[in-house]
Amino acid sequence: MKNLKIIIKAAIICVAFTVVSCTKMKKEEIKVSQDRPNIILFVADDHGTDALGCYGNPVVKTPNLDKLAAEGTRFNNAYCTSASCAASRSVILSGQFGHATGSYGHVHDYHHFSTYDNIQTLPVLLEKAGYETARIGKYHVAPEKVYHFNTVLEADPRNTVEMAEQCGDVLKSDKPFFLYFCTDDPHRGNPFKPENWDTPNNFGNKKEGYKGFETVSYNPDDVLVPNFLPDTKQTREEIAQYYQSISRIDQGFGKLMTMLQETGKANNTIVFYISDNGMAFPGAKTTVYEPGIKLPCIIKDPTKSSKGATNNAMISWVDLTPTILDMAKVDYKQEAFHGKSFDKIIDQENPEGWNAIYASHTFHEITMYYPMRVVRSGNYKLIWNIANRLEYPFASDLWASSTWQSIYRNNIEYYGPKKVSDFLFRPEFELFDLEKDPNEIKNLADNESFKNTLQEMKDKLKKFQFETKDPWIIMWDHDNSMQGTGVNL
Repeated sequence: MKNLKIIIKAAIICVAFTVVSCTKMKKEEIKVSQDRPNIILFVADDHGTDALGCYGNPVVKTPNLDKLAAEGTRFNNAYCTSASCAASRSVILSGQFGHATGSYGHVHDYHHFSTYDNIQTLPVLLEKAGYETARIGKYHVAPEKVYHFNTVLEADPRNTVEMAEQCGDVLKSDKPFFLYFCTDDPHRGNPFKPENWDTPNNFGNKKEGYKGFETVSYNPDDVLVPNFLPDTKQTREEIAQYYQSISRIDQGFGKLMTMLQETGKANNTIVFYISDNGMAFPGAKTTVYEPGIKLPCIIKDPTKSSKGATNNAMISWVDLTPTILDMAKVDYKQEAFHGKSFDKIIDQENPEGWNAIYASHTFHEITMYYPMRVVRSGNYKLIWNIANRLEYPFASDLWASSTWQSIYRNNIEYYGPKKVSDFLFRPEFELFDLEKDPNEIKNLADNESFKNTLQEMKDKLKKFQFETKDPWIIMWDHDNSMQGTGVNL
């Protein structure tokens, strides 16, 4: 009996010791995790560098985003890898090109592209590291178990003030948080095909406005028409609507930043502002020309000393996941991602080793098969139009746009600086010197003087495709070494 009492007493002491030890360990773990920064990744939908004050547009009103740039770093050469919403978002959250993850195009309706089950994504990795992960607004990736977030918040994705208000509990989280904040603005709005062809799309704007907003409207005569677009009445009317939608984003962003400041966590929160692809106009979105893939990227990192800085490094959305993991102090295998972290060069204006990016577009809608691969190295850019024998396919909303219809219906020869025929029927290779030809008008691919440059760029592209396991590498010489047999052995 005495022995039994001794055993019981010893067990009680052991349990008590274990509880105390676990409590101490949990406190230590919480302390460690609280030292990690909070991260907000704010992603707009179809917003190009053409419509931000801090990127040089004096007309559009974006004071809150301009303030972010004044307090952080503005990247001048930031690129998505595919100018299509779902395909781009899969890259943002996975750090891998869509051709390697099965994320070839849109997720919704009959398009039904989906990421492979074995892909490890940013929100999942951050959750494992102790982060509270939350998303609000546009999701547009699949399957959910691959892109899982702890918390899913609901709000009108066109009302960024309402979205911000729903994020209050996340901003006050006891754990470090990762907030993925995705607007529907300035994507084109329903109806995509108006009753009258020359009616400008509303870009989500409403006559009655939105609760919590001061409506900022624009005179079509005042807007800036990018060089690649036709300067027509219809184009200007649509850009005016586009600007209004962007100003609504800006007000919601400002609300979110005010709320963050009120929590006292602003000095430990890294804020990103990016877009998934360029403006929703023909010649930008769904193309791999500069207006489609060269995008805004503004980062405010309180741990960096620079303010109001610019960075000329060529970065890509495939770099975002490893960068954010570095910021969050999460260990990872570098070879798990196609991108590389740019965390250490954010406050450098011209860092070495950041002079090339790649792009990979295959689908937008399922009916829009037109694979293109891109390498930009220094001033040169090569586009490989793999399906060049096909007519270039239009996104349904861009085809119906009054901007395009004003040219198409009237049989006008030129769409902006390019012939409509050249826009619809493209050569296999397009080589541009972006320093001398930033609007990508003069194709050097058939110029004998650039024969060696063309071959060098092709070699870079092949190497990229091989290293990222791009199935379309087969189109170079019918090498099917990456292709399965379809036979169970």
